[in-house]
Amino acid sequence: MNRESLKIEFKREYTEEIKKTVIAFANTDGGEIRIGVDDDGTVVGVADVDSVMLQVTNSVRDSIKPDVTMFLLCESREVEGKPIIIVDVQRGTARPYYLAGKGVRPEGVFIRQGASTVPATESAILKMIRETSGDSYETARSLIQELTFRSAERAFREEKIRFGAEQKRTLGLIGEDGAFSNLALLLSDQCLHTVRLAVFEGASKRVFKDRAEFSGSLLQQLEEIYDSLDRINRTRAEFSGLKRIDIRDYPPEALREALLNAIVHRDYSYSASTLVSVFDDRIEFVSLGGLPKGIGYDDMMLGVSVLRNARLAEIFYRLRLIEAFGTGMPKIMECYRGYEAQPEIQLSDNAFKITLPNVNFRSNRTTGEDALPDAETRVLKYMTGRSAASRKEIESALGLSQSSAIRVLNGLVEKKLVQKTGRGKSTAYSVVE
Repeated sequence: MNRESLKIEFKREYTEEIKKTVIAFANTDGGEIRIGVDDDGTVVGVADVDSVMLQVTNSVRDSIKPDVTMFLLCESREVEGKPIIIVDVQRGTARPYYLAGKGVRPEGVFIRQGASTVPATESAILKMIRETSGDSYETARSLIQELTFRSAERAFREEKIRFGAEQKRTLGLIGEDGAFSNLALLLSDQCLHTVRLAVFEGASKRVFKDRAEFSGSLLQQLEEIYDSLDRINRTRAEFSGLKRIDIRDYPPEALREALLNAIVHRDYSYSASTLVSVFDDRIEFVSLGGLPKGIGYDDMMLGVSVLRNARLAEIFYRLRLIEAFGTGMPKIMECYRGYEAQPEIQLSDNAFKITLPNVNFRSNRTTGEDALPDAETRVLKYMTGRSAASRKEIESALGLSQSSAIRVLNGLVEKKLVQKTGRGKSTAYSVVE
């Protein structure tokens, strides 16, 4: 007979190791297991063909996940006058296949290397998941399958929403292969992603006052982080005549929306933590993942919503944590209407940062009634002596974010200190003589 190779494996008799070989063939390029053939290719035959075939099919059905039986054909064949069993395994479409008792880990996932069956590396497992699940992080199978949902169950129970096995399938926590998805991992008590909160003294990161890291289900993290920010969000009292007016450092709804944005819209294919940094004059939320493809800054500010984590957002909507898609940023800006300090948005290809200013913060800077804010003064000084400058030139020269540059330039135009000419990419600004 042929020698053992990438696609051929000999087994003198049935052993439990056959399951690993089935998994390896299904995860690689398919192959044949020939039971009743010695390692050197000598045909020894099978004494009880029906019994061994039943052992093989039952073992594969009960011990391998996802179901690989549709890619397996088990039949008997006579070779050199002796009966052997051929287990023909095709490459599966729901890779990685794994031992049910081991999970989607190297000790449970196998591939073929030459004529050997070996454990798959974690990078090989992730590659198989991407190939069969597409680009969606949410729908891909979780590497961790031993998940519990105490926090999620409590959240659904409070909203009087069922959260059984059928609902988990409908919501996308359980895939068609019966395995938990990454969406399930995000809502589970075993969620690997965290949020780090740091409180600094003053307006720089030189001196720490406090720090904390939040883990567990995203639903639990959201609740705990908001409670911490609410305690930090002090109230300043002013009097208008006989009436007392209480003003929070940060509009609570703006805090809530910024936190939801950081958790719901971040890119969870990255492992780093979401960061929340509290300073005397501001709070910064930094989450991984820029804007989804096809969406620009102006689109986002208008309320255009393209969801990176559509299923996660849908669950937050069902739990009434999100009122409507695409309203977060407009709500935040509305909360700061009438205040001098405005929220700032900074974007890169791989990160999103929103800064909420402390509306009660008073700097030591004294200004006359007609004095300009620092940012406007800096822009005017830069533009003085220049015939014109684009917004991007001003951003780059002064280190301003896009949102800050837009706000400052619009303010200067309204004060008739700067004039705006052109449209679109040809827009330019110049000092009014």
